[in-house]
Amino acid sequence: MPEMAPAVMAGLLRRDRALCIVLLAAMCLLAWAYTLAGGGVMPRDGMMLGHGGEAAPAGLDRSLGHGLAMIVMWWVMMVAMMLPSATPVILLAAALNRRASGTAPFPATAIFVAGYLLVWLGFSLAATVAQALLSRAGLLTPGMASASDGLSGLLLLAAGIWQLSSAKAACLRHCRSPVDWLIRHRGQGWRGALAVGLGHGGYCLGCCWALMLLLFVGGVMSPLWIAGLALLVLLEKLSPGGAVWRRITGALLLISGGLVLLP
Repeated sequence: MPEMAPAVMAGLLRRDRALCIVLLAAMCLLAWAYTLAGGGVMPRDGMMLGHGGEAAPAGLDRSLGHGLAMIVMWWVMMVAMMLPSATPVILLAAALNRRASGTAPFPATAIFVAGYLLVWLGFSLAATVAQALLSRAGLLTPGMASASDGLSGLLLLAAGIWQLSSAKAACLRHCRSPVDWLIRHRGQGWRGALAVGLGHGGYCLGCCWALMLLLFVGGVMSPLWIAGLALLVLLEKLSPGGAVWRRITGALLLISGGLVLLP
């Protein structure tokens, strides 16, 4: 590839960045709109939707179609909550792709994003199974919030312990400073882009899985709870005091879990 003039490269990078931001913003807005609308599975009265759009008791709605709808709901919610904090890494990957190839970085960047979101699809599958099991055990309300102080307390304690763990700290360090990792692991072609997206998604999942399980405490369909957790993820990953936020929230979660479990 012939070397490109610095001014030309700078112009291309600015254009690539602007287009990526527009596309990512559109994805985030659509995901948030879908999530705040209830994901097509929860009407206003908190009952599950049946096949004809009518409200039906949750126990009568275990069809494959409903299960797929719940997976989609979880996945789109994860896109809404996680993609904003991943945007700087995606923009960095696009810039590295442009500098390495000299060509439009969008195909490779799209595959990187697909790999990242596939990790969260896996989490969404697991969350849907967990939701079904908890519902069957009578531990969730129709609004998909914990109906058990024991469950709420254990989830809060687990999230607090994970927040203060060395594994969480390592994953958060990667998410906050991924440059060296991206450069070392960036492979060739679509397989390389997919592998890097999956790898970064794995670190992101390691950073945030316990926080995402707190959706069962405040309510999977609670807009305030969803927005609050998304804001916490943003603060941890992008604010100058991300490590401080990790420790503060870890301590608060441990205290909250202990208080909930007190007789």
